[in-house]
Amino acid sequence: MTYLEYFDPASERDEAEYVLSFNYKVEMTCFAESVYPFKIFPEKYFSHAEFAPITVFYGGNGSGKSTFLNIVAEKLGLIRKAPFNRTPYFEEYLSYCRYGLTRSYLPSESRIITSDEVFDFLLDMRAINDGVDRRREEIFSEYEKLNDPNEPPFLMRDLSEYDELRRHNEARHTTKNKYAKRRLPQNVTEKSNGESAFRYFTSEIKEDALYLLDEPENSLSAEYQLELARFLEDSARFYGCQFIIATHSPFILSMKGAKIYDLDAHPVCDKRWTELPNVRVYRDFFRSHEDEFK
Repeated sequence: MTYLEYFDPASERDEAEYVLSFNYKVEMTCFAESVYPFKIFPEKYFSHAEFAPITVFYGGNGSGKSTFLNIVAEKLGLIRKAPFNRTPYFEEYLSYCRYGLTRSYLPSESRIITSDEVFDFLLDMRAINDGVDRRREEIFSEYEKLNDPNEPPFLMRDLSEYDELRRHNEARHTTKNKYAKRRLPQNVTEKSNGESAFRYFTSEIKEDALYLLDEPENSLSAEYQLELARFLEDSARFYGCQFIIATHSPFILSMKGAKIYDLDAHPVCDKRWTELPNVRVYRDFFRSHEDEFK
C-alpha cells in the first residue's frame, strides 16, 4: 500500500529565495548557529522523492536521512512521541516543501518512530523494574522483621489495626517469596533490550497506516534486525502499511521490493542494496575471513 506518493524538500531555488529575502532570523545569529534544515539537500541535488510501499533512505552519519524523515513527519503532521532538533527555521523550511497523497487523507494511526523513542521506552522499563527491585528488598526486610523472634508479639488494640494483624499473621505463615509477590507488581519485562525493542515495534505498528522509522536497527541485534525486516515486509505486503525508513543496516536494506535512495551519492539516486558502500564493506570483510568459517 502507498499513502504518500511523493515529497519535494525545498529546492535550491527555494532556499536562495529564502536567504535573499533577508529574513530577520537569518541576520540575527542569536536564533541559531546554523540555518538547519536549510542548506542540506540542494548540495546533494535532491529535490524530489517518490515512494513505494517500502522506501529506504541510506547514508552515513550527517547524510540527512534522519533530517529528511523529520521534515516529512512535520509537514504531514504525523504523531511522534520523542522530541527532535526543531530550529527556528523549521516552519519556514516546511512552507517550501510539497507532497502528494494517493488519497484525500492519511490514516489516523500514521506516525514516526525514532530511535530516541525506543531508547526512552527501554529506559522507562528499566526505571520501573529498578523501582520494583528496590521495593522487593524493602518487603524482604519487612518480612524478616515481622518474623524476628526478638520482636514482641503484635497485639491488636482496636479494629483500625486489623490490617496490621493480618500482615503479621501472613508473614508468620508464608514464605518470604510469596509474601513479597503478593505486594509487588510484576517486573515490566525480563527480556533483553533487543527483544524489548523488537516487541516495541511490533506492538506500535498497526494495520493500514504510514510509518516513518528512523534508524530502527538501534538496540537490535543482527537476529532481531532480520526479524524486524521480515515483520515490515509482511506488514507492507499483507496489512496495508507503508514504510519510509532511514537506516544503514544491511539487513533492513535487503528487504524485498524496497526502493532505496542513497543520500551519500551526489546527486542522490536510487540504488540496489548490493550496490551500497556500507553493504560492500560487510561483504568484503566476510569474504576475507571466509576460510575461518569452514
